[in-house]
Amino acid sequence: MQQVHSKVKLPRGYRLDWGGEYSEYTASRHQLSIIIPLTTFLIFLLLFALYSNFKFPFITVLGVVLSAPVGGLLALWITDTPFRLVGNRFSALFGVSVQTAVVYISYVNELRRNGTPVAEAIREGAILRLRPIMMTALVAALGLLPVALATGVGTDSQRPFALVIVSGLFTRLLISVFLMPVLYALVARPADRLEV
Repeated sequence: MQQVHSKVKLPRGYRLDWGGEYSEYTASRHQLSIIIPLTTFLIFLLLFALYSNFKFPFITVLGVVLSAPVGGLLALWITDTPFRLVGNRFSALFGVSVQTAVVYISYVNELRRNGTPVAEAIREGAILRLRPIMMTALVAALGLLPVALATGVGTDSQRPFALVIVSGLFTRLLISVFLMPVLYALVARPADRLEV
C-alpha cells in the first residue's frame, strides 16, 4: 500500500481508497487488537473481585488463553476459513471458557475452606466438577453445532463464528481437564484467601 502511494501520482481531486477483503482484514485486525486485550482485562477484573487475589484470576485467564483458541484456530485452518472473518469472535469463546474455569476453582476453594488438604481438593475438584464443566461447555457447543456444520445459502456469515465456538469449547474441555489442576497446584498455598 505504501509503495503504491509513493509511486502512483493521482490527478488533483482524486484519491485511492482500499476496499474489499483488504479493508475488512485491516478493520478486523484493528478491532481484534483492542477487543481481545480489553476483554481479557475486564474478565481479570471481574475475577479479582470474585477471588480477592491475583493468582486465581491469573491462572483462570492463563488456562483459557492456553486452551480455548487452540480448537478455534485448528478448525479455521482445517476448513480454510480466513481468520479475518471471525477474529473478534474469540472473545465470546473466552467468556464461556472462563465459566468452566470458575466452576473448577470455586469448588476447589470451597473444599479447602472445609478443611480438605490442597492436593486432595485439587484431585477431588477435577473429578467431581467434571460433569458440571462438561455440561456448561457442551450446552453452548452443541447448541451451535448445527450452525457450524451448515452449508446452505446464507451460512457464510454465521458458520465461521459457530465453528470457532464449537471447536474451541471442545478443545478447551479436553485440555482444561488436565491444565486447570496443574495451574491450581502451581499457585496454591496453605495461607490462601479462599473465596468461592
